[in-house]
Amino acid sequence: MRKVIRPIAIRVGITKRIGWHTFRHTYSTMLRATRVDIKVMQELLRHASSRVTMDTYTQAVTAQKTQSAEWSDSLVSRPRNAARD
Repeated sequence: MRKVIRPIAIRVGITKRIGWHTFRHTYSTMLRATRVDIKVMQELLRHASSRVTMDTYTQAVTAQKTQSAEWSDSLVSRPRNAARD
């Protein structure tokens, strides 16, 4: 970590602290983005429960957050006549 990963991170402009858990969080989020079953994720990360996997390690997937935000915005910003259709 000290000899290889952190120096590369600094060289590419990553200023936040990176540790092995950073990779676990990233791995969990990437598994979720590819729609891997939660139970499979739990076993791959070797967590005792799927709740730990989802609540602690997995971030919401950005593309899904964007899509959800756009959908909710479209509901609010509909013209009044269109909402009645």
